[in-house]
Amino acid sequence: MSSYNLAPIAAAEAAYFEVAFKEGNIIPGSGPNFVLEADEYDCCFLGLSPSVAVVTSVEWDHVDIFHDEEAVLDTFRKFLQKVKIGGHLIICGDSAGAYSLVSKSIKERVSDCEMVLTSLASKPGYSITTYGISSKNDWHASSVTPNSHGGQDYVLYHNNCPIGNVSLVLPGVHNVLNSLAVIATVALLVSDQKKLNATISSVAYHLSTFTGVSRRFELVGSLNKCHIYDDYAHHPTEVRAALQAARQLFPYQALWIVFQPHTFSRLAALMKDFATAFVDADHLIITEVYASREMNGCSCDGRELASSIRGPSCEYIPKMEDVIEKLVYEISSDINQEIVVLTLGAGDITTLGPELLKRLREKL
Repeated sequence: MSSYNLAPIAAAEAAYFEVAFKEGNIIPGSGPNFVLEADEYDCCFLGLSPSVAVVTSVEWDHVDIFHDEEAVLDTFRKFLQKVKIGGHLIICGDSAGAYSLVSKSIKERVSDCEMVLTSLASKPGYSITTYGISSKNDWHASSVTPNSHGGQDYVLYHNNCPIGNVSLVLPGVHNVLNSLAVIATVALLVSDQKKLNATISSVAYHLSTFTGVSRRFELVGSLNKCHIYDDYAHHPTEVRAALQAARQLFPYQALWIVFQPHTFSRLAALMKDFATAFVDADHLIITEVYASREMNGCSCDGRELASSIRGPSCEYIPKMEDVIEKLVYEISSDINQEIVVLTLGAGDITTLGPELLKRLREKL
């Protein structure tokens, strides 16, 4: 979202890079700046030295690289030391892990609409800006409500002062947070503060037309009253966010989830978190693990996860061909039922939705 919405706003000022856009993976600009999505996997983001760093969350993941959450936090602390002197750190204050990186910073509010921030981060010399739903943040969203476009509206605040209204066509609290990160970043890039309000209005307009990126709650297709979506979620927090967005958009429809666990090490380490991540679903199908780069040295599999699920009815169907046959049967048996099928995972589960849609069209 950040790269996509920065591009049209300041195309003359920056060059942008992002992955998995529907149009491709690069949005070119003509200016001196460069926007890149960085990943902590294998510590590869430590090769960067950003002028502006946005940290959206910090949680234990990539367990084959990081043996515990403290190892992840330590790597992010090293990343913050890479932020250039005179640069900016923008961080989600609602993320406990992210906020812990700067929790020693002292904020002194000198009036309702002005803030002085003294940084006690591990490396001084850059400013810190926070965003989130909570009013404790520098930028925050208030009065978040669903809208008629399937997204959500909110009132934007800066230092507890209302700035304006923002409307999104995407559901999910995580998209509200992402939009706040965009706004906070653009505000720092505006050199003429007299133009700040006009710039934020421009940002709000582009946010209102942003329809998402590939594999993030992406609509595969619809047939009769059946809607098929696909999402890259493969971590418990991502799963919860995807299901919360689905429930927001489809509060009354039957929600069927097909989840393909990604790597044995992640499943073993986060099994308890996965077990409670699907509570918003009506029915859950779990496939065999997509091993990716791993062999199964953890003695766990999708069947074990299925047996530990709390909340929705759940079944273990290891092979995707069998999952498709199951879904075709269930959906075609009552063509008037309202049902949403959401596939989740970072492996080849993304091929299931298009094949399911094809089979349904052939049958119905």
